[in-house]
Amino acid sequence: MLRSVKFSLLAVAAAGALALSASVVPPADAQSKEPIKIGFGMSLTGPLAANGKQAMLGMKIWEEETNAKGGLLGRQVKLVSYDDQSNASTIPGIYTKLMDADKVDLVVGGYATNMVAPTIPVVMQKKKTLIGLFALDANSEFHYDKYFSVLPTGPTPKTSFTEGVFQAAVKQNPKPTTIALAAEDAEFSRNACEGARDNSKKYGFKIVYDKSYPPSTTDFTPIVRALQAANADVVIVCSYPLSSVGIVLSAGEIGLKPKIFGGAMVGLQATVFKQKLGTKLNGIMNYETWVPSEKMLAPAADFFKKYQARAGAEGVDPLGYYLGGWGYAYINMLGDAITATKGTDDNKIAEWLRKTHHKTIMGEWDYGANGEWTKSSVMQVQYHSIKEGAGLETWKGMSYQTVISPDDLKTGDLIYPYEKAR
Repeated sequence: MLRSVKFSLLAVAAAGALALSASVVPPADAQSKEPIKIGFGMSLTGPLAANGKQAMLGMKIWEEETNAKGGLLGRQVKLVSYDDQSNASTIPGIYTKLMDADKVDLVVGGYATNMVAPTIPVVMQKKKTLIGLFALDANSEFHYDKYFSVLPTGPTPKTSFTEGVFQAAVKQNPKPTTIALAAEDAEFSRNACEGARDNSKKYGFKIVYDKSYPPSTTDFTPIVRALQAANADVVIVCSYPLSSVGIVLSAGEIGLKPKIFGGAMVGLQATVFKQKLGTKLNGIMNYETWVPSEKMLAPAADFFKKYQARAGAEGVDPLGYYLGGWGYAYINMLGDAITATKGTDDNKIAEWLRKTHHKTIMGEWDYGANGEWTKSSVMQVQYHSIKEGAGLETWKGMSYQTVISPDDLKTGDLIYPYEKAR
């Protein structure tokens, strides 16, 4: 959602809920007590569905596990969900219906900045706690004290998605000096590109190209040709899945050859897009939030065994590395809050979330200003050595990717320039 229209979305919410049909995940075992109902929207159709469906399966696994153990506080839990269709305009109606008609006890945000940003003003009216999933700096203008982000971006969210690119670039000899920026005109990508501009100043790069393009773009050739004409040493693209794929394909066709290419492209983390792009990924340096390295997989191994055993039947990403584990982690964190506070009071849950050191299958974190993490753990990963016909066994491991940053998660060095990894 564009920030300039957030108040109009409030008006939409106040006018009434959209006519939607709920998808209610049934409890594992009926009990005499009313279940604890947790409501949310999730992108199950539209361009964000490949990721939203992963998160949904992770949440369902948590629900089933929790109910099999007797629920929370002696009550079963029930997830009440609506498909937001990857469309921010559905959000006010969804969350108004959840709170006013469905009478859910608690809400969580759906997936991605574009969906979470319009959720915040709606839940603020009801003073509900909100945990957002992979929303980049969504609370920077609202400063809502009951908002908490599950995204490893740390105290400076906008710069975190691309800072690893700059940190790697300044270590090269000779050091690259110019940069080109291309951003999809959407909430996440605008925020990430703003952060890239700040990083350019911080690390002493000259911006020679800086333009956005509409989300409706289908022909990326003109964009890539403009990037090629700019002849920058570093090309950073900030985009959502469909344009990420389109730009990578066009870059391969045209022969775009900067010294570093990548940055903040959503979608390249999903198995379906890895399969589609294959060798065209070689050399690209892009953000990641989790990889199956030995260190990171250890606490999450049991979950991913369950997820991957069910992925085929559920029709979701077969590995679930990008959103499956995080979907489980963020709803599990809310479950821990319910248990710790012995209820569903939003004020008590918010206070507990704010003060607690959280340990999850996907990592550990604490909360600071605006509900962001106190420390960033966003990675920059470079793809390499991908062969024609690479399949699931390749994407399941680490043979095709190297973690370049941060230092405590690093698994190797950058192949530089980009063309050497092609």
